[in-house]
Amino acid sequence: MPDATTLGTLTLVPAASALDLVADPVRAALLAHPDVLDAVRLTAIDPEVSDTPTLVDVHGVPAEMCANCVVVAGRREGDERIAACLVLATTRADVNGVVKRLLDVRKASFLPMDRAVGETGMEYGGITPVGLPSTWRLLVDSRVAATPLVLIGSGVRASKLLLPGSAFAALGAEIVEGLATPVA
Repeated sequence: MPDATTLGTLTLVPAASALDLVADPVRAALLAHPDVLDAVRLTAIDPEVSDTPTLVDVHGVPAEMCANCVVVAGRREGDERIAACLVLATTRADVNGVVKRLLDVRKASFLPMDRAVGETGMEYGGITPVGLPSTWRLLVDSRVAATPLVLIGSGVRASKLLLPGSAFAALGAEIVEGLATPVA
């Protein structure tokens, strides 16, 4: 990846030089994947503008480069199945269709915030697909994987990560065609 230094009004640095700005599980996952770490850039942000629509407005970041991570759970025969879904900000995860089928559950729901925060070791609004519990499935919409550079959370609201969409496969993601639908 070329050395990305700006995106909108954000200044980015190689993530390896600023790993103290990410959540502990994110740091551990990036250090475990040095090939991915080399491609990741990081920017510090005001936590008050961490939510994607605000970030796009305040920093002039293209919405089609931003991705959001949602955590979904369902049960089948007493067995809980959890997945993190990464979709572009211009789309919405198809929780009641594709996700439900992939988890093979009758009903899929968003994991309660306190539980998602507790189990990931990340902040609400900063949960990211990097460094999730190993027992969770990571489902990434194919549009995210095809995006040259994607801005995602860092596990905390005070920074963001920029990385190639292709890097998610190296992090163990399942690339899913049609995981999300465009927002009307």
